[in-house]
Parts: sequence; structure tokens; C-alpha cells
Amino acid sequence: MNGGVVPRWEWRTFGAHVDAIEASLRGVFQGDAHVAQERYFLGPGGGNVKVRDDLVDVKVLREVNADGLERWEPVLKASFPLGTDELRVVFDALGVGISAPEGSSSLDDIRTLLDGSVRELEITKRRLRGTVAGCMSEIADVTAAATGIRTFAIESEDAEAVAAAVADLRLTGAPNVSYPRALAEILDSASPRYAVIDVGTNSVKFRVAERIDGNWRPIVDRAEVTRLGEGLRDGGEISPSSSARTADAIAAMVEEAHRTGAKEIAAMGTAGLRTATNSDQVVAMIKERSGVDVEVISGDEEGRLAYVAVRSGLPSAEGSLAVFDTGGGSSQFTFGEGDRVLERLSLPVGAVRYTETFALDRAVSADVVAAARAAIARDLDRIAGRRAPDTLVGMGGAVTNMTAVMLELDPYDPGRVHGATLTAEEVECQIERYRSTDAEGRRAIAGLQPKRAEVILAGACVVRTVMELLGVSGLTVSDRGLRHGVFLDRFG
Repeated sequence: MNGGVVPRWEWRTFGAHVDAIEASLRGVFQGDAHVAQERYFLGPGGGNVKVRDDLVDVKVLREVNADGLERWEPVLKASFPLGTDELRVVFDALGVGISAPEGSSSLDDIRTLLDGSVRELEITKRRLRGTVAGCMSEIADVTAAATGIRTFAIESEDAEAVAAAVADLRLTGAPNVSYPRALAEILDSASPRYAVIDVGTNSVKFRVAERIDGNWRPIVDRAEVTRLGEGLRDGGEISPSSSARTADAIAAMVEEAHRTGAKEIAAMGTAGLRTATNSDQVVAMIKERSGVDVEVISGDEEGRLAYVAVRSGLPSAEGSLAVFDTGGGSSQFTFGEGDRVLERLSLPVGAVRYTETFALDRAVSADVVAAARAAIARDLDRIAGRRAPDTLVGMGGAVTNMTAVMLELDPYDPGRVHGATLTAEEVECQIERYRSTDAEGRRAIAGLQPKRAEVILAGACVVRTVMELLGVSGLTVSDRGLRHGVFLDRFG
């Protein structure tokens, strides 16, 4: 538990005025700064609960005296996993009223038990320590929720000494603000942040954004190729290795979302999870490792959300509009006029399936590519024979990666990709380029995400076939996708 540590009386302030305090104490804070990453849990109980270097550190406020000084008592410093008694101390300090289970609990176990009942915030502290009027003191630069703030503190076992030091600095009457209170105020004043995780057949896409003046500002926007649907056939199961890779990637994304201060996480599963016979087990594994529930949505809903994203990101598109989102396991098509949706289709046409069927992850002959394109056309027959749309918009990893290759983008620049035009001629050139080399050779191509090297040829064939069947010679590229539509639909 507290290991005999003696409680101290503390006085702390946050704000720009710390600069003046530091100037008045010139020469006090010497030596190298100590930098630490700490994670605070902020609950209704007001306790100081943090994790640093895999150690849980808990202090509780025992007393506030007439001078406004606070006496904080250390009640726990322990490493993971926590035992039942240790976990009870944490829950009591947070004031959550949750019973501690028997046995040991990891950090992820604790998050699952808390189930969003407290706020979590990772901060960076850069501290300099010194002595003021015989009391321990520190000045720290703190970064929390993308907000930088300075803090100054004095503490001692002797309350009178702390009060005298505060008076000498002419700070008597200034509010005494603890870390839990200050961090809660930072979160309350920050723009709300949300996270969306799109669990696809080939990749998992992750976005954290905050709402400012009615618009979404991205904090994190990335994708990780996990090949959830590797080897998956109709009526088949997702393999244990694919499940584990994907669950680990999602757990890391959830961790990152918590670090950035996201108040809510929405996770959506698409074609791979829709078709696999063991989807429930995979979703349960993801829940166990990350603490989030993945909602497996229908192809119809996936298409609707993609259309929402496109209309928001490309509002100038007029007339008839066709939007398609091709992924590893399926392709979604939405046909409409302006903001009005007329028809939605979800077809089992994805890059992973054709890559495995025709061995398109390696160099192949033109005849093999022709056979693959013929098979894709047969599977896309429901979009054939329609009147050509005024605007065709493509999204998804195949489309954006081919655009990045066309523009030779290294690193990827979403601003240049979004709204670009991808012509049929360009797609034909890239198909020829990919079919003439193996995955290793493709990885050297500027603009191509290395983990997409295996599936990019199949993806390009799908894109070109869509153009042919809809009778268009080019498409407008949307860097926005399902995750952007979810933001607008769930959080907008």
C-alpha cells in the first residue's frame, strides 16, 4: 500500500502567471528536467489516480485547512496486475462504486470494469525541482489534450511552512488547484473529441477528430493492413492469426484514442465480419483485448454512410451521382441525385478474394489479368447496363493508393488525393505496372502503401471494371470513407 509514506500539505497553481513565479525564484530550479508520461483517471471521487511506468499511484485528499492547503495521503503504489484489495483502493479513490473482482486485474481489465464511468487522460510532464523556504517545490510544463499549461507547487509535512512560503510569494488567496481538478477543467474546456474505427476485410482504419465551430479537425487519421479476411471464403471462418492481428491493432488504436482524450469510440465492422461464420467469436476477442464493441453493419448501411461522407466532402458534385467504396471483401455502390439516395447495393467483390483466386500477389501474365477482370465483371453484373452517372466517385484503399502512385506521393497527402481525377488510362497503366512485378517489387513504387502490395493489382482491376460497366472514362477520388460518414452520422 503506501509503504509508510508521510502525507504532505500541498499548494499548487496552474496558468501563465507561473512564468512570473519562476522569474522571482531565479536560480532555485536547477539541474536537468525530469520528463514523464502519466495517465490520469478522473472520477467523481476526486482522488489522484495515475499510472506511470506501469505503476499505479493513488493519493486521496484527507483534509483542507483554514489556509486552503490540501493534505494528500498516498494510499497505493503498485505494479500491474493489481490484486483485489489494491483494485478496491483504486475504485474507492475514483468514487465509482464498483465491486473489485477476486483475482488479479490488468490495466485493460480495469478499463473494462470501469466501462467509461471515468475519464482517462494521458499527459506529459516536464518537471524541475527545487526548495523554497525549506519546502519541496516544482515547476512543470504539462501537455494534456493538446493543451499546454504550466504549474507551480509547494509541499511539506509542515503546513505552516507551506503557508509561509505561499505568503512570501504573495500568492495567499490564490486558488489551490490539484492535478485532478485542473485536468478535469482542461477536458471540460477542450473541444470534444471522438474516435471511429472501421474494421475492414483487408485493413483497419482509425480516425480521431475534434469538433471546432461545427467542423471536424482530424487529430489522427491512419490505416493498418491486418488482413482480417485472409483465406476467408463464403461460409468460412476468420483464422485465429487474422483475428489476433486485427484485435491487437484495434487495441492499440483504442489506447491511442484514450491518450488523445476521445470521449467516445465507435467501431464498425464490414464485409469480413458480415460473412464469416465465427464473427461473434472475433468480435468477442476484440472486446476482450480492447474494451470496445464492434458493430457489424449491413452493406446497405455501409453504402449509406459512404454516400454521406462523399456529399460532405464533395458538395459541388451535381446531377446523378454514383459512389463506390471497394475494399478487401466487398464493394458498396450508392446511386443518387444530390443529397437524395435512390439505390444502394453491396456486392461480394473485394480485392482479397481475387488476389487469392488468381494469385495476383505476384507477377502474372496478361491472360491471368484478363481472366480476373472477366470474373470481376460477372460478379458486378448488377451495376451493368445503367445510364452513365454525371459523376462517379471512388473511395477506399485501392482508389486512394492508386491516386498516390499517380501523384508519386511520399508521404501520403490526403489534401492532394481528395478531389483528384483518376482516369481509365491511368488505371490501365497501373494494372500493367503491377502485373509485371511481384509484391516485393511493388513495395518500391512511390506512393504505394507497402502492406497493400499484395492486393493492389486486384483492387486496380475492380476499379477499372467498375468504370467500364458504368460507362465512364474517369472518376473523382474521395479520401473520405466510412469513418468520415460515421463521424457525421453518429457525432455530427
